[in-house]
Amino acid sequence: MEFFKTNQNKAERILRFIVSVFLIPAPIIIGASTYTFIICGVGAILLFNAISGACMIYKIFGVDTCKI
Repeated sequence: MEFFKTNQNKAERILRFIVSVFLIPAPIIIGASTYTFIICGVGAILLFNAISGACMIYKIFGVDTCKI
C-alpha cells in the first residue's frame, strides 16, 4: 500500500519507540489531566510511526530517511 510506505530508517524507528514507551503511561504516573492525555496521544502516534515505519508528516513534506 503506497499510503503506508516505509519512510523512516531503523534508528529513527527505534528512537520513536523508546520515546513512546516513556510518554504513553504519563496519565498513570503523573495523574490524569488534559496535559497528560495529550502527552499520551503523542506517544501513541510515535508508537504507530515506530511500528509501521510510515510518518505522515514526512509523507506530506516528501522526506524519506530510509535512504540514509
